[in-house]
Amino acid sequence: MQRVSGTAGYGENADALVKQYEGISFHDVHRQVMHLLPAPPARVLDVGAGTGRDAAALAAKGYAVTAVEPTRELRERAMALHPEPGIEWLDDSLPDLATLAGRAGRYDVVMLTAVWMHLDEAERARAMPRVARLLCPGGVMILSLRHGPVPPGRRMFEVTLEEMTRAAEAESLEPVLHLERKDGLFNRAEVSWTRLAFRRPA
Repeated sequence: MQRVSGTAGYGENADALVKQYEGISFHDVHRQVMHLLPAPPARVLDVGAGTGRDAAALAAKGYAVTAVEPTRELRERAMALHPEPGIEWLDDSLPDLATLAGRAGRYDVVMLTAVWMHLDEAERARAMPRVARLLCPGGVMILSLRHGPVPPGRRMFEVTLEEMTRAAEAESLEPVLHLERKDGLFNRAEVSWTRLAFRRPA
């Protein structure tokens, strides 16, 4: 079976990743951006939803969540772990999000947690307009970028703040958050993260 670009290493390690990701709470991962979320029942798109931890937490808060996960092994485990009725699961992938592109409706929040750095430069250039079109007026895109050594079997690229800012501005998105932090959740000294958010003007 052909793998979607950027998903290398995830299906093969699904069981270990479920244990790793589900061992950290949604609040611990996202507490610094919670103030950017509109009140439920806003529509949230979680791209690269992984094990469903974030989608489930958001659905439990009353959000209407569309969870996109291209890796079958993770998606199936996530659906079994988190059968909440407030989550719609989709087999779709960046950079094109072809399934979503054919549907009506836009989102108040698009979350891209530890996803964007899996795309190469050309894929990132294709992905930004597609993601931006999915934001409703006033909607916010929240993403995190990983920096550091690439784990064996994975596909990752370095993405700079300057590139992200230019790409967002080209789609008329305004920066509303920029945070830099060490990898405190997994205590990896060689890894750091950039957290960014951009808003479509209302």
